Amino acid sequence: MQVVSSVTFDEVQREFRREHPVARQHRGNTNQDTENCLELADKAFGTWSEVRLCRADVLDVMLPWHLSEGGAYELVPRTGLTIGQAVRLIRAREAEWSEGNPVCTAKIDLFRDSAFTSLYLSTHPVPHDHYADVRVGDGFIHLDGLHRMVAWELAQRLPAREELTAFIAGDISSHATTGGQRT
Repeated sequence: MQVVSSVTFDEVQREFRREHPVARQHRGNTNQDTENCLELADKAFGTWSEVRLCRADVLDVMLPWHLSEGGAYELVPRTGLTIGQAVRLIRAREAEWSEGNPVCTAKIDLFRDSAFTSLYLSTHPVPHDHYADVRVGDGFIHLDGLHRMVAWELAQRLPAREELTAFIAGDISSHATTGGQRT
């Protein structure tokens, strides 16, 4: 992870709204839910940083409970999974999982070749039911970007170097890296 700068919540909201308009017409638009989640993160943690992430950082991002957009198979249990674990789950049962989860699959397919856009994360779970049982590991906690991160890894597009922009709520000092090793 490469730290770029501290940012204000207004800057985070402006960037999110530019990339993810609430009124965008597409099936399963959850941008308003994400705006609400970003507000929860701001109230809970109060500070934001802009960083650049590499593939290893993204694979460690912990996902909250995700019911696969009402599909037949839950992608993430209440205790959470990392992006790496979620991708392994999909790869192990890709045909069955895709057939049973058409909305989630459509989102992932949409993002496989899409341009990289900003990710929104936090240092700890936000106070919300979907995050209540999430186990905290070494990585960050997902606020927005689940389908994009999964899609980019499934398509083997995640960059080896710190190239992905992320906005992170909370104190990132315990996540600082030196020469690829956490301090």
